Amino acid sequence: MEKIKELIKRPLVTGIIGLVLGLIIGLPVLGWGLWPVKWKDADASYLRQDLKNQYLCMIVDSYKVNKDANLAKARVDSLGVDLVSNPFLFDTLQAGGCNYSSSDEVVMSLKSALLAAQPSTGMPTTVGTTVPLPTQVATTPAKGKNSVLLLTLLCAVFLIIGGALVYIFFIRNRRTNKDTVPAPLGEEGEEYYEEPDLETESKFPVKTSPVTLPEEGPVAHFMTTYVIGDDLYDDSFSIDAPNGTFLGECGVGISDTIGVGDPKKVTAFEVWLFDKNDIQTVTKVLMSSHAMNDTGIRQRLAMKGEPIQVEPGQQILLETATLQLEARVVEMVYGQGALPSGSFFERLTLEMSVWPK
Repeated sequence: MEKIKELIKRPLVTGIIGLVLGLIIGLPVLGWGLWPVKWKDADASYLRQDLKNQYLCMIVDSYKVNKDANLAKARVDSLGVDLVSNPFLFDTLQAGGCNYSSSDEVVMSLKSALLAAQPSTGMPTTVGTTVPLPTQVATTPAKGKNSVLLLTLLCAVFLIIGGALVYIFFIRNRRTNKDTVPAPLGEEGEEYYEEPDLETESKFPVKTSPVTLPEEGPVAHFMTTYVIGDDLYDDSFSIDAPNGTFLGECGVGISDTIGVGDPKKVTAFEVWLFDKNDIQTVTKVLMSSHAMNDTGIRQRLAMKGEPIQVEPGQQILLETATLQLEARVVEMVYGQGALPSGSFFERLTLEMSVWPK
């Protein structure tokens, strides 16, 4: 489930999924199922070859009765063939199931009449008979306008539903987690970290020199809390300037777990900061004391970001090209059980404040 959520957050993946769903709905369901194209009053040239042979038989039958050469020529022309360029046209009569052969008297008479007849320019008629113009093309049914209108309404409904889903699952989720009431900021921020020596048994990060944050208040301020049992914990927040300009995003999510069974035992979290003006997302991994002391876990998680052991009241600073994020550990409680002491979190609350540089 977590992998699916991660994939959906990517615009490219979301676009591909939408394209596939649109093709499935548009082609098989709407195009072939509900509103397939229907042909009416089509030219005889669109028929299959076996049906053309039968149609040619009917032309001979009609000519035998009414002796109308112009009508016969109009019908032959509708097949898309020319007797002059195709003198063996009537050799296919028996293939169409006719009792005529190319040497029959009526067939020979029809050939002579067709060669002598003038090109038809209209719709010749006999008593009770109407022939379509040879140039007439296939059209959709008269109710096509209603189908187009209904299809347009359905497309509009799908767009509205899609927009509502995007708002519910992406925009509103970020807004609801935002703390709109200003909270008191901590003291002057200090960053506690040192790149761990992965080849030795270096256990704990060390305190570095204080980092001075801007005196003015942050442009964004959030509170987020993890409680054991929230196996899908992954909070993200939009960072906007006072005038509404989008500056970036930040968030916290589960990085690694320990042990087996439910609920998951989280041993490390990821704090990340995305800056729209920077080419990369800055990530730091907040680890339990057990994970920090375990060389294997520490080396594995170091690939995700800088490892930092979590301590109550700790302040962690993330910096990008134009943003600074201070994450302060407001509350931290380790879980109790069969697993080693200090190996997983029962509860973790972070206060995150963002300043522009």
